[in-house]
Amino acid sequence: MKRIFSHLKPFVSVLLLAIVLLFVQAFADLKLPNYMSDIVNVGIQQNGIEHASPDRLTQDGMDFIVSLLPEKQGNTLKDMYTKEKELYIVKTDIDRDQADLLVGEAAWTMMNIAKESGQTSLESDLSGDFNPQELYQLTPMFQLMDKTSAYEEASKMEDSLKLQTGVVFSKMFYKDLDVSLDSMQNKYILKTGGIMMVITLIGMVATIGVSYFSSKIGAGFARSLRKDVFEKVESFSNGEFDEFSSSSLVVRTTNDVNQIQQVILMGIRMFFYAPIMAIGGIIMILNRDTTMVWIIIVAVAALAILLGVVFIVAVPKFKIMQDFVDRLNLVFRENLSGVMVIRAFGNHDFENKRFDKANKDKSDLTLFVNRLMSLMMPLMMFMMNITMLSIIWFGSQQISDGLLQIGDMMAFMQYTMQIIFSFLMISMMFIFIPRAIVSMNRIDEVLSKENAILDPEKSIDFIEDKTGYVEFKNVSFKYGDAKEYVLEAIDFVAKPGQTTAIIGSTGSGKSTLIGLIPRFFDVVEGEVLVNGVNVEAVYQHDLREQIAYIPQKGILISGDVESNLKYGKADATEEEMIRALKIAQSDFVLNSDEGLSMAISQGGTNVSGGQKQRLSIARAVVKNAPIYIFDDSFSALDFKTDQNLRQALHENLENANLIIVAQRVNTILDADQILVLDEGRLVGKGTHSELLKSCETYYEIASSQLTKEELENERR
Repeated sequence: MKRIFSHLKPFVSVLLLAIVLLFVQAFADLKLPNYMSDIVNVGIQQNGIEHASPDRLTQDGMDFIVSLLPEKQGNTLKDMYTKEKELYIVKTDIDRDQADLLVGEAAWTMMNIAKESGQTSLESDLSGDFNPQELYQLTPMFQLMDKTSAYEEASKMEDSLKLQTGVVFSKMFYKDLDVSLDSMQNKYILKTGGIMMVITLIGMVATIGVSYFSSKIGAGFARSLRKDVFEKVESFSNGEFDEFSSSSLVVRTTNDVNQIQQVILMGIRMFFYAPIMAIGGIIMILNRDTTMVWIIIVAVAALAILLGVVFIVAVPKFKIMQDFVDRLNLVFRENLSGVMVIRAFGNHDFENKRFDKANKDKSDLTLFVNRLMSLMMPLMMFMMNITMLSIIWFGSQQISDGLLQIGDMMAFMQYTMQIIFSFLMISMMFIFIPRAIVSMNRIDEVLSKENAILDPEKSIDFIEDKTGYVEFKNVSFKYGDAKEYVLEAIDFVAKPGQTTAIIGSTGSGKSTLIGLIPRFFDVVEGEVLVNGVNVEAVYQHDLREQIAYIPQKGILISGDVESNLKYGKADATEEEMIRALKIAQSDFVLNSDEGLSMAISQGGTNVSGGQKQRLSIARAVVKNAPIYIFDDSFSALDFKTDQNLRQALHENLENANLIIVAQRVNTILDADQILVLDEGRLVGKGTHSELLKSCETYYEIASSQLTKEELENERR
C-alpha cells in the first residue's frame, strides 16, 4: 500500500491547494444559511433593524428607556451612548448584545407594569401604530414607580424573547427620528443579498478549482501507477508470470487502477468535503442556541448504523466481484485468441455456456451490490424527510412560544440538510472505497511481488576474447519448490562460428535449457556463462544485448514491417533491414507494393504463421548480435524455405554462435554439435553421424523422420 500511495507525492502541493479550496467552498456554503436567516429575521420581520438598541436616540427616547430600568441597568445603558448635540449615538466599542438585552428588558418591564396595573393599552402599543410622544409623557410616572418586580420578571425571560420584543420597541425610537423603516429594510436586504452573491461567487470559483485539481491529481496518479505496474510486470521472470494470469494483469493495470483513480477523484471532492460540511454544520447549529440539536444527533446515529451495516455486507462482495472480472476477461480473451479452434471443433455452444456462466456470476453479484447500494438512497432520504418533519414540528412550537425565529428555523433546516447530505456523500464513497481497497490490494500484490531474477549490485564486464561463447557447467534446474529437476548436470560449450543444435522428445527440457541463457530463469545448481562471464554477474539488459532470441511462436507488434524490424535495433538502416529480410527468406515483403511499410496488425494476424516466423528471424538478424537462439523457429516453414534460410544464415552469420532448438532432424543435419536431451539429461553430444552411432535416443528420433537408406548411409 505504501508504494501505491507514494504516487501521490508529486501532487502533495496540488492536493493541499485543493483542500484549501474545499475549506473556502465549505465556508461559502456554511455562511449562506446564516445570511438567509438574517434576511428573514432582520430584513423582513424586523424591517432591517439589526439591533434592539437603536443606533441613535433623542433625549426623550433615552429618558423613556432609562425610566423603565433599575438605576444600575439604566446608567449602564446610558454609558453605552455618547451625546452629540441633541442625540445619543451608540458607541462602537461596547458589548452591543448587552445593550440589546437591556432594551428588551425595558420593553418587557413596560408590558409587565401594564399587566400589573391593568393598562392593556401600553402592551398593545408595542405591536400597533403608536405615537412615541404619547408614551414619552409617561416617563415621569415610570421614574417614580417601583419597577423591581416587573423588571425581575422581565430579566427572567428568554434572551430570544427579549431581543424580538426589543426590536419592536426600538421601531418607536426610529419613528421618533423620522427614519423610513421601508428604506432601512430595502437597504439591509440589498446589502445582505449582495454579500450572499459575493460569497456564492467565491464558492463557485472554489468548486471549479477543486474539480480541476482533483481531476489533475486523479489522472496523474493513475498514469504514474499504471506505469509502475507495467514496469513491474516487464521485470517479471517466467516464474512470476506463472503466478498471475495475463487476463488478471490486464484487469489490474486497467480496471483496478481506474477504481483507485475514481476514489481519489471523488474522495477529494466528497471524502474531504463531507466531514468539513458535517462538522461546520454542527458548529453553526450549536451557535444558533437551539434546543433541537438532539434531532441531529438521532439522525446522525441512525445514518452511522446504516452505513456500518452496508459496509460490513458489501466489502467482501467487492473482492469477489474483481475476481469475477478476472474470470470474465480470461474467458473472453481465450475465445478471441482461440476462435478458429472453437469453430473447427464446433464448440460454440460450450463456449457460450462458459461465457454465460462467467457473465452471469458477475452480473448477479453486481446486481446484489447495486441493489444494496441503491437501497441506501431511499432509506437516507426517508431519514432526511423524517428529520425535516421533526424540525418543523418542534420548531413551529418554539416559534409559537417566541423562543425561535422563523429565519433561525429555516437556517437550522438548511444546516441539517447539509449535515445529512454530507453523510449521503460519505455513503456514495462507500460504494467506491471497498472496491478501491480490493483493487489496491490486487495491485499491491503485483508491486510487492519480489522478483526471483535480480540484477547484481555491480555488473562485471564481458571478456572480449570470449565474445559469442555460451558455456553450461554442471547446470541443474527445477521450477519453484518442485521435487523433480527439469534439467540435471548439463555440460557443454557453444562457440561462435558454430551451430549448436538441441533436440529431444517433447518435455525433455529443450526450451527450459535455452531460457537459462538470456536468464529467463536462474539455475539451481551450476552456472551458465555468456562471453566468459556468469550470467548472474551482469545486468540483464547488458546480457540480452548480446543475444538475438527467436521464439517458436512468432510475436509481432502492431505497426508495419519497418517498426517490427527496428524493434531489435532502433537505428537500423534500410539496407540492413532489406538484407535481414533476404536472409530470412521474407520475399513476400520485398515483392509487395508497400515494402517495409507493409502493415502488421495486432499480433500479426494479417500474416501466416510461417511469415511471422520469418519476420521474427529477420528482426533478430537486424540486431546483429554475437549469439542467436532459435527456439524451434523453423517449425512453420516448408522444407525448401527451411533449407534456403539455414543456408543464408550460415553464409551471412558465419561468425555468430547459432543455437537451434529443433524437432526436425533435417534442420540440424549440418550442425557442428548436436545436444540430445532425454528427461532433462544430456544423453548425447556430437555431430549427426556420430550420434547415430553412439546415441540410441538420437537414433530413435532420426529413424522416425529419415528413411532407412539415409540412416544406414550416415551410420557407415
